[in-house]
Amino acid sequence: MATKKVIVVTGASSGIGAAAATRLHRDGHTVVLVGRSSPRLEAVRAELGVDGYVADFARLDEVADLAGRLRAAYPHIDVLANNAGGMLGARTMTVDGFEKTFQVNHLAPFLLTRLLLDTLVASRASVIQTSSTVRFAKPIDLDDLDHDRNFDAVDAYGASKLENILFTTELHRRFHDSGLSAASFYPGNVLTNFGSEATKPVIRAVLFAASVPGLRRVLFSTPEQGASQLVWLAEGTPGPDWQSGAYYYKHKAVRPNHPQAADADLARGLWERSEQLLGTWLPSRKELP
Repeated sequence: MATKKVIVVTGASSGIGAAAATRLHRDGHTVVLVGRSSPRLEAVRAELGVDGYVADFARLDEVADLAGRLRAAYPHIDVLANNAGGMLGARTMTVDGFEKTFQVNHLAPFLLTRLLLDTLVASRASVIQTSSTVRFAKPIDLDDLDHDRNFDAVDAYGASKLENILFTTELHRRFHDSGLSAASFYPGNVLTNFGSEATKPVIRAVLFAASVPGLRRVLFSTPEQGASQLVWLAEGTPGPDWQSGAYYYKHKAVRPNHPQAADADLARGLWERSEQLLGTWLPSRKELP
């Protein structure tokens, strides 16, 4: 592989993010780590000998500060891998006033991407979203993105993963002609701690299955296996290798199995609503074309 890239990976202190960062570093890329846990991030950073930035996506001030530090340190970014997120258990409101799953899984990466947009467009970068299967996701309601009505941790997670897909397609629609590319992907049933805070019985049952060696081998992929698709997208070139705006599973562009996933009006509405909610966190300058 001749082309070496600058690749920012969020959620890089464990799981898919750490596995992808390790592989990308081994392949010779300049890898920049972002994670919430300072001790875990430092362990990965020290092992690889790369830059690392601590930021809690449950705090928008830390996301904005992260964007500023990345812009200053890396005037050219080839890939932004929005990988941070998880299933976050009981309904909790962040200090910014948003439901935690919605903020961590959608609103924070949306803000980070928007604040880095000038750099990403100038770099003709790729933005990669770690999504999930959305087969069982409840419909998104733009008037209740915080899940004020009938909150359920699994439903909130599913909605946020559907929002990742919609964000990808709208990012592609708005900025692909300016040089930006975007893709989302489903890494499969990866054995990580993403659902460790969940309390719903079905998730507890899945976590129990993951503790049984025989079931674990049959039902789950390793973080390294799950990270392979992120690595493939990050190292590939949009056009020849993968299609911008698409959703990938097992290195193939597939149609997400949810009726809202292809709703262009909903994707546009989610973008506009997200900007409204973020308000003063976004730059006041005119939006790029």
